[in-house]
Parts: sequence; C-alpha cells; structure tokens
Amino acid sequence: MPSDVTPAYIAIDWGTTNRRIYVLAADGTMLDTVRDDRGVLAMDQSGYAREITAIRIRFGDLPIIAAGMVGSTRGWREAAYVPAPADIPTLARAATRIAESDVTIVPGVSLLTDTRADVMRGEEVQVLGAVAAGIAPADALFAQPGTHNKWVHVEGGRITDFATTMTGELFALVKGHGILAGMLDGPVADGAAFRDGLARGSGACDLTAALFGVRASVLLGRIVAEDAAAYASGLLIGSDVGAVPGLEGRTVHLLSSGLLADLYTIGIEARGGTVVALDSHAGFLAGLHAIREHLS
Repeated sequence: MPSDVTPAYIAIDWGTTNRRIYVLAADGTMLDTVRDDRGVLAMDQSGYAREITAIRIRFGDLPIIAAGMVGSTRGWREAAYVPAPADIPTLARAATRIAESDVTIVPGVSLLTDTRADVMRGEEVQVLGAVAAGIAPADALFAQPGTHNKWVHVEGGRITDFATTMTGELFALVKGHGILAGMLDGPVADGAAFRDGLARGSGACDLTAALFGVRASVLLGRIVAEDAAAYASGLLIGSDVGAVPGLEGRTVHLLSSGLLADLYTIGIEARGGTVVALDSHAGFLAGLHAIREHLS
C-alpha cells in the first residue's frame, strides 16, 4: 500500500465462493487488494462480524461497502432487490446499512415481466461502474461470462433489461454427472471442434438433443474423444450467444477476461457482433465508488 496516500474506505466484492477486498483512497484509487475463498458458502451468520473485525485489523478501521451475495438471503443481511430500470442513485437509496458494524451492503437488481423473472447481485455494480467510469457508453449491451452469464441492456445509464444463462454451470454439470461424465475431460480451447460446436449450438432449439449428440458422435467416430469437451463448450456458448436477438452489427461490452472471455468473443463475432473487452474489476470499483458518493 502506498505510504503517501491515506486509505478512506474498504470495498468488498463478496460472492458465493470467493471474496475480493479492496482498500481505496477518497477518490476511488485502489491502494491494496486481496482475494480469498471466504465467500458466503464458507460463512455462517455468527462469522460475519468476526470477518469484518479481521479485515479492519489487517487494513485499518475504515468504513466498508460491500456488494454481491453477502446481501442475499444466504448472506449476512438481506439487501432487497430493486426493480429494473435501475441506476447508481437507485442502488444507493436502497442500500442496507449495518450501523453497528459501519458496513453498507448494496442491493441487487430484479426483473419481473409477464413472461420472465430474473435477478442479479454484483454484476449490476460492474455494469453501472463501467458506464460511470466512462469506459462504456450510457446505451450499451454487456455480457459477463461466468458460471451464470449475464446479458445486460443499459439505456441512458440505467439497467433496463437483462437475462441470466446457466451456460457455465450446465457445462460443469454435464461434465461431472450423467451420461457425458468422463467424456468431457479433454481440453477446452478454440479450434475446429469448438467452432463446430458453436455452429451447431447457435440458434439451436434442440439443445438437449445436441448435448446427447456429443456422446453419440464420440461413439460413432464423428468426434475424437479429446475434442468432445471443446465441442460441448462450443455447443453451449453457441446456444447462449445465438439466443441474443439482433446481435449482428452490434457492439457487446465484455466484462470478463481469460479463456472464457476469448471463447465468448469468438462466439459473438461469429454472429456478426463486435466485442469491446472491459476490466470487470475496474468496473466494480468505479461502481461501488459512485454508489458511495450517492449515499446520504
């Protein structure tokens, strides 16, 4: 941590399995950070106060603002969802204050229509933070690949619509359980097998049949065994990307990095979209800083 800058507050991205702690200056500059496995699944209700004390012993007796699953019904204290459309001031007004611990928890965002229901916690901070920081426009489409990928529509700096897909979780489930278990142990990477799966999955209305076809293709020699995982990954990502309407000619702001971001980039570009890669951590910090600035 720089010795010539005074820390002002602590920001926490407190997720399901992992937690990232940031120490920030008054202007939002990051001074220090650490990541660990103390997500909400590793916690019980009696443990949060102790964790907050331990964080302050390590980083200083500073105010804390947190977002993510810590505010869910499985977390420390529920911060009720705010309905879309939602922006930075909306999240700030609905934040939950734990006065005795000097902790503020940011709410998530919900969507409820005649045909769909959806929720998010944490991703909204990244998206609105990217807009607040000026690294994404106020009218944009975002994708956040992960266990549960989010497609988020922002208009005028407000989250107006979003959809969650279980793409990553579904891949993990079919890889570890059921009839495909043991067949998807090969590497997942770009290549002919991945792109074949991408083409098969794009626009597919028979995803369950296509998944069983992975097994049949290996048994009948259409796919070599070591390519099955890459093909299945392409199949699922293709189905996910293929379900997004009007993607051709559109820019997608991708809040992710690493292999999964690369594979989604390939899938989006195959549909005629253009990808702009963004730093999700920068978006998160800018979002929490902007929310903190709006707290009364």
